[in-house]
Amino acid sequence: MKQRQDAWSEENDLLLAETVLRHVREGSTQLNAFEEVGDKLNRTSAACGFRWNAVVRHDYEKALQLAKKQRKQRMRALGKGQPVKKQLLYTPDMPEGAEVNSDVDFDEQEELTMMSALESHMAEVMPEDEDVKTNLSSPAPVPKVAPQPAMNINKTSNLNQFVPATGRLTMKQVISFLQSYQSSNEHSEALVSENRRLKRENQELYAQNEELSKKVARLEQDTVTVQEDYETLMKIMNRARKLVLFDEEDRSVSTTFKMDRNGNLEKMAE
Repeated sequence: MKQRQDAWSEENDLLLAETVLRHVREGSTQLNAFEEVGDKLNRTSAACGFRWNAVVRHDYEKALQLAKKQRKQRMRALGKGQPVKKQLLYTPDMPEGAEVNSDVDFDEQEELTMMSALESHMAEVMPEDEDVKTNLSSPAPVPKVAPQPAMNINKTSNLNQFVPATGRLTMKQVISFLQSYQSSNEHSEALVSENRRLKRENQELYAQNEELSKKVARLEQDTVTVQEDYETLMKIMNRARKLVLFDEEDRSVSTTFKMDRNGNLEKMAE
């Protein structure tokens, strides 16, 4: 199977997981970890964030919770009861004049940056759909028809159903959307695999049908040959029977004569 050049390898996923856990444990943000991994792998931080939430995070959920717990203990120990500002472990190349808003709550700042990263990545991976950022920030319309089954998930419409009436997404809702999106992809892959299997079976049955058709044609030809041989043999037998009958008739018709003393021929009685 042909593999995409930008596909994620196991080593990339492991690097992403280790970096995120280290940043969370030491008081940094997940977005800062995505920026570090993105620079190492030559990817955008949005792509790293999307990969983390859609695939990698499910395998490291317990480790992530432990890292958050260690972060709280570390912050509590450093602050001695006073709030401690976050400490970014990685400093990417920032444009001049760019500042980090330190007045925003730690978790709220991380959630906002994650939303921005997700919106950017959605806009990259779904160019054929409507603008994702607009869909994320605007309230979802009340549906007038029954929702479609999970197997027919449309990227934009399915994203709309996770948008609350306030027009603002939470991290839990984003994770829920990514899980359903991944489930849809897995179902699609299962359908593709089933379709390939059915095609192979169809080709095998077609080949068997062709072989049986050839056998039937040969048997029909053999039947015709046997019938012709039978008719020829019957003609020979009928002709032989007629010849035998004619020979017997000739024998019965022949007359026997006998010569007397005077030299006269006398017909013998049969």
